[in-house]
Amino acid sequence: MYWIIFITFAILSLIVSQSLDRKFKKYSQVAVPMTGKEVAEKMLREHGIMDVTVTCVKGHLTDHYNPQTKTVNLSEGVYSSASIAAAAVAAHECGHAVQHQVEYAPLKMRTALVPVVNFANKWVMWVMLLGVVFFETFPQLFEIGIAMYALSTLFAFVTLPVEINASERAVQWLQESGVVDGETRTMAASALRSAAYTYVVAALGSLAYLLYLILGSRR
Repeated sequence: MYWIIFITFAILSLIVSQSLDRKFKKYSQVAVPMTGKEVAEKMLREHGIMDVTVTCVKGHLTDHYNPQTKTVNLSEGVYSSASIAAAAVAAHECGHAVQHQVEYAPLKMRTALVPVVNFANKWVMWVMLLGVVFFETFPQLFEIGIAMYALSTLFAFVTLPVEINASERAVQWLQESGVVDGETRTMAASALRSAAYTYVVAALGSLAYLLYLILGSRR
């Protein structure tokens, strides 16, 4: 039963990932008047954000906002591309910068969780492995491992409103700024919605595995 659930989530993750890649490639062929870099700089400027730098990073869809360094990092395929896909991604990452500026509560919570989750992810498998070995003499160790994994699940769910809100800010600004029209606005929203689905599937998959661990510990 559990394996069926895990395989289902793995298939869903693959489908969503492939759908995102297809839409990104499709909408990369639809031109807009500005590159991803120009879109990001314009959105930051119009929100009065002057202390965030737009940079280019290697990789495919490696775009992210770093609140520690205050940088909007755009992948090579987004930074210099004047397409609706690049505009949507660039505006989305700037949406996180806007969240940072207005102290959006879910973003603050996610940022606070990062060091704790990084520590938990580094050691959770070792703790759970030891928990299995010493389950008869020290069952609490396995429970500690479950609690550590639960932090990752919590992080995944806290991430959902952060990503969805950033996309909503992006689409609204793209339309208000005139970067997109009615048709291309729909394309931008569609691309960002596909990206959001990857976070939804990841969060639900993490929750399913957490429940599996909890039920398994009670046998």
